[in-house]
Amino acid sequence: MYLRTKVFQNKDGTTRTYLQLVTGERVGNRVRQRVVANLGRLEELQEGAIDRLIEAFMRFSKKQWVWEKARELEARWAKSWGPVLIFRRLWEELGLSGTFERLIGAAGVETDFEEATFAMVLNRLLDPMSKLRVSEWVKTIYRPEWEKLELHHFYRALDFLVEHKAEIEQALYARVWDLFSLNLDLVLWDTTSTYFEGRAAEGFAEFGFSKDKRPDRVQIMIGVLVSRDGFPIAHEVFPGNTAEVDTFRHVMERVRQQFHLGRVILVADRGMVSEKLLREIEGAELEYIVGVRMRKLKAARQVLSRAGRYREVAPNLRVKEVAHRGVRYIVCLNPEEREHDRRVREEAVARLREKLDAGEVKQLIGNSAYRRYLKIDGSGVSIDERVLEEESRYDGKWVLRTNCSLAPDEVAQAYKSLWQVERAFRELKSGLDLRPVYHWTEKRIRGHVMVCFLALVLEMALRRKIKALGKEVEFRYDDLLLDLCQLKAVEIRLDGKCYLARTELTGQAGLAFKALGMRPPLHVQEVPRPTADREQVCCGT
Repeated sequence: MYLRTKVFQNKDGTTRTYLQLVTGERVGNRVRQRVVANLGRLEELQEGAIDRLIEAFMRFSKKQWVWEKARELEARWAKSWGPVLIFRRLWEELGLSGTFERLIGAAGVETDFEEATFAMVLNRLLDPMSKLRVSEWVKTIYRPEWEKLELHHFYRALDFLVEHKAEIEQALYARVWDLFSLNLDLVLWDTTSTYFEGRAAEGFAEFGFSKDKRPDRVQIMIGVLVSRDGFPIAHEVFPGNTAEVDTFRHVMERVRQQFHLGRVILVADRGMVSEKLLREIEGAELEYIVGVRMRKLKAARQVLSRAGRYREVAPNLRVKEVAHRGVRYIVCLNPEEREHDRRVREEAVARLREKLDAGEVKQLIGNSAYRRYLKIDGSGVSIDERVLEEESRYDGKWVLRTNCSLAPDEVAQAYKSLWQVERAFRELKSGLDLRPVYHWTEKRIRGHVMVCFLALVLEMALRRKIKALGKEVEFRYDDLLLDLCQLKAVEIRLDGKCYLARTELTGQAGLAFKALGMRPPLHVQEVPRPTADREQVCCGT
């Protein structure tokens, strides 16, 4: 079926044209045209009737109607929506919104430091970058409250964080304790370092023992206090040349005075405490579990040589308790590690014997890996059998010192929980990109670390929420974030009206909404047509 024109000639020589709807029909072996309808004179139809006719036909044509509506449809923008919905709910559940509102009100400031801080925290979780770039990044996220944020708001928010760090962490601790029923009879403390390229805050960023193996760079020390099951409680930032024992002394005082915990057992790695500090801890009526440097502590040798049976508490963990000069020690043994240590030592000694037989004495003396097993005297160089026997005592073992009343197996398991702190540091330094630090003053550096700490808290809170769904729920955190980022908000204009639409949930995004008891936004919702002065705020243009 198609349209054709039919031209007729008038008596005066002029012509008139008609528009006809025609179909082709086969009659025998020929195709003949049959007029279905005479639509009228073309000149008259072109005055408007033909447009009305086309519109009437379009109502019965799905394809043409969509094409026509598509010309009227205007998609203004598409912005990431999923992550801000999830982490904003967590932010509010953790009481951070109320805490900032109270602190901002008490300070009598008009700037919305809460939204600026939340924006920086979300950026750490999704796409860590400098504060300068964050001021542009916020434009890719759908949150109308961020439309008025400018660069100076982020810098001033960092200062606000530092000024109110204690109050924020105190309120956060109280809320987390209630929300997740944390068991805080035991807290873990450890430190790490992060270095700077170029100059930084003098007197704060200093040379010190670098855990990043960059002694050629100035650094700061960061300590994190974590619950037994891995939830961050508080953090501290120290000058780069601070001794680890001094960080332990500082956190000991803070735990006792600020958090008002009932029974506290501080767990720390080898080398973080001294004998003097341990006496201070006991004088403060605090309990501790610390690792012992076995080869440097004389008492450790006597503890290791003490007879007694080990008790198996896990497939690769055996423990026994030893009292020595009024101090309680727990000796821990990993049978697999013992075998590994023995094999490594025997292989080293075998290579050592080969080199001695070959006369490579000078090279051996200069090699620290071999020199420890050598005995040098007037008769020459030989293998020190006494050292070999002494070294075998340490195979697969470590020694803990404690003044707490936990059972030996609980002491060992508590010490092994230090990996929770190590995990927190990994998240700070890799997943949340603690480095590079784009700030050069002490206050801004402290504010930057505070942002990273709050991001770590939100991440751990989300992990706990999903874990609470049950053991059968399996997810990868990084994949979950990617799926949430695929949930977009799209502004659409149609027939003079403004709509907010969303894309479909993909992958594991729905898991996050389920864990927080949230419903995803409606697929499409009409929003008020913005007036001229509200255009940018309402529609994000």
